[in-house]
Amino acid sequence: MQRVRLHLRLGWWWLALFVAVGVGLEALHGMKVGAYLDLSQAPRRHMWTLAHAHGTLVGLVHLGFAATLHAWPGLAEASGVRLASRCLIAAGVLLPLGFLLGGVWILGGDPGLGVLLVPPGGLLLLAAALLMARAVARGVERGDP
Repeated sequence: MQRVRLHLRLGWWWLALFVAVGVGLEALHGMKVGAYLDLSQAPRRHMWTLAHAHGTLVGLVHLGFAATLHAWPGLAEASGVRLASRCLIAAGVLLPLGFLLGGVWILGGDPGLGVLLVPPGGLLLLAAALLMARAVARGVERGDP
């Protein structure tokens, strides 16, 4: 249950944070802020939109992770679930942070070096999904509820 609570907390806080980021981005659009909307700022706008989207997605994945463990209590002890939890937490930091930092410093129309955090974050999210899929499949094969 401790892991369920952890991912519930992370999921709701991540969701709240990145929905707020989205509201902020919409406000920049609504107020027609040139420093955000000018054509020269397109890479920044794109990176920050991706930070919002990926942060929100990871928040929802945390909630799904917690719901899966809550609905299937025995799964928390299955092989790979602890590692999946850690991968998901790390992905939740690296993915949105990489996009956010990539948009802070734009280098000649390209994202800044912060974007280098994105590929490892994406791989960690994929690893978490694969580990959980394997744990669920093994539980189904055993006939667990």
